[in-house]
Amino acid sequence: MTGEAVMGLGESFPYASGVTPEIPVLLFLAVNGAVFLLYAADKRRAATARWRIPEATLLCSALFGPFGALSAMQILRHKTQKLRFFIVPLFCFLQILAILWFFTGFP
Repeated sequence: MTGEAVMGLGESFPYASGVTPEIPVLLFLAVNGAVFLLYAADKRRAATARWRIPEATLLCSALFGPFGALSAMQILRHKTQKLRFFIVPLFCFLQILAILWFFTGFP
């Protein structure tokens, strides 16, 4: 992919950032995957009564990988009742805005 067309529509529209999407997409997937695994590790530690990952660390990681955090919260049923973690969907929304801005210049 040359980075010339947005979403494969065949239009000649350069990405606002001037960067082809391969590296940012791989980075996005890697970070969200790592955050999912971090939440899974905390869930396992909770089940075995071992040392836990601090909530501040989980929330900070959710800022950078909110889709991994939200997926882990729903799939693993982890931290879904904690009021502090209700902010994770907001992190997803902010990351969607950042992605739109990065690739299209919108908004």
